[in-house]
Amino acid sequence: MQPDKELDCRGMECPMPVVNTKMTINEMEVGQILRMVSTDVGSKSDIPAWAKKTGHELLEQTEENGEYVFLVKKTK
Repeated sequence: MQPDKELDCRGMECPMPVVNTKMTINEMEVGQILRMVSTDVGSKSDIPAWAKKTGHELLEQTEENGEYVFLVKKTK
């Protein structure tokens, strides 16, 4: 799955990964996919909760070498 936009939130602490994800998604078109990478362990629960609350679709969530990678599809 090829993301339309990439967001690097490595080194940021809560709540900045969620804040930056929200701002980036707001700039995107419906149907586009954002790939966000974070090193904040809180992102593992924060990003899925944010996606559910806002109605965006969390397509994938993985962990690679202490980095948390999320693919989020803008739905509205």
